[in-house]
Formats: sequence, structure tokens, C-alpha cells
Amino acid sequence: MWCFCRILNISWVDKVTNKEILRKGKEPEVMKIIKPRKLQYFGHLLRSEKYQVLQLIIQGKICRKRSRGRPRTSWLQNLREWFQYNTEELLSAAKDKEHIAMMISNLRKKRNT
Repeated sequence: MWCFCRILNISWVDKVTNKEILRKGKEPEVMKIIKPRKLQYFGHLLRSEKYQVLQLIIQGKICRKRSRGRPRTSWLQNLREWFQYNTEELLSAAKDKEHIAMMISNLRKKRNT
């Protein structure tokens, strides 16, 4: 975001929201690009056999010592929030390439309207 601020000559001291900066720069919202790509990559990871370690990490099945502070937002938390699916629905949808494609097309339809 600091790149846009420099291009638009907005000082870091000025209180300007990210949405205002994106609107002034006439760029699409970053999240509108990230959401379909993240969902598409999630489906790709869960369908492939060679990404078994990543599948365990994404599903949170690898135990580790919890660090201090607020827990980090996980991929599954993001996807559950964005698409209003529970974990089981997301995992089963990710196995079906056509279902993921339908979810992405619905997301893009919302963006265009």
C-alpha cells in the first residue's frame, strides 16, 4: 500500500484508509483478487497427492507450541469467513474441482454487480 501512497503523494502522517487509496489509484480491491486465487490454490493443494505435508499444515493437524499473543488467522478461518462454509464443507468442496470453479464464478459475479 505504501507504493500507492508514494505514487499519489500521500504522506504517511495523513490518515487515509486503504480503500480510499485504492479508489484514488483506480485499482481493484486487493481482496477481490486474493479470494478466488486463495480458494483455487486451496483446492489444488487438497486434490494433489504430492502436497500431503501441506494438507496436514492447512488442516491444522501438526502440533506445535503455541506462541504468545493473538493466534494467527489460518487459511481455513479465512475461507470459512469469506464463503460461509464450515470446515467439512470446505474440505469436501476442495476435492471437487467443479465445485471450486462454481464458488469462484459466484464470487466473481458478486464482484461485477
